[in-house]
Amino acid sequence: MSNHNSNQPENYSAAPEAAEPKKGLFGRDKVAETTPENDPSYGKNLSFAAAEAYRLLRTNLMFALPDEQRCRVIGVTSANAGEGKSTTALNLAYMLAEADKSVILIEADMRLPTISKRLGLKPTPGLSNLLAGLSSGRSVTRKTDLEEKLTVIPCGDIPPNPSELLGSEQMKTAIEVFSQSTDFIILDLPPINEVSDALVVSRLVDGIVMIVRQNYSSRRALAEAMRQLEQANAKVLGFVMTAANTMNKWSGYKGSYKKYYKYGYRYGYGYGYGYRSRYSQAAEEQKKAENERMKS
Repeated sequence: MSNHNSNQPENYSAAPEAAEPKKGLFGRDKVAETTPENDPSYGKNLSFAAAEAYRLLRTNLMFALPDEQRCRVIGVTSANAGEGKSTTALNLAYMLAEADKSVILIEADMRLPTISKRLGLKPTPGLSNLLAGLSSGRSVTRKTDLEEKLTVIPCGDIPPNPSELLGSEQMKTAIEVFSQSTDFIILDLPPINEVSDALVVSRLVDGIVMIVRQNYSSRRALAEAMRQLEQANAKVLGFVMTAANTMNKWSGYKGSYKKYYKYGYRYGYGYGYGYRSRYSQAAEEQKKAENERMKS
């Protein structure tokens, strides 16, 4: 499938498992005590409604990228932090593996990795170590208890130059090599408006899935992210709306299906809160380093 830009991408699905996070004392986000075995935000612990939404996303992506004779490489990102991109990438990879597809999930958000921690996986060695030539491809892969056909490549040691590593020839070679032995590669990428990493990687993927959080993302932020993707000639496959209140749309489901929605709407993406400032700090440090290199 050619990597041409799509100005009017399709709207794939709404993932209804997320809502506003619980609030503790003084209005702070209350962090739920979860483990990889009982985390309700991914895998077998998903609510009925959330699981069906991710299966719909899986189906639509298979239609969008129908060539089963080769590996399909998909990037998952968002305009800003806290919109649920990592959760979506994880669940998309899980649902593809559930459909008997071999999947490699790459934790390419080297600035604020979350997937390996949530899955209880050893974070190093990982992608950064592989790209720096410090580890082999075999040593950076991890199997999970979620699905037999799902493999995860964690971030690895946090590097000082994520954009340079992700845009390197080593990254291109790594994707080409991994593509020879799997059906799908899913990359969890940093937010577009925070750092340039996702734009750098966009040339290596078959398409980008944009995550948009309801009542959180602004039109201006999304428009800016789409502008940057268009300039990078990236192909946008579609949007996934998280924290979507779909019960109003199908009012008939409020009765018998209400129990399936209840927990999902209380959980939310609280773990993403507070990332914006840290991403901004990382971006400022990167910009400062680039300015110093130009001066020298």
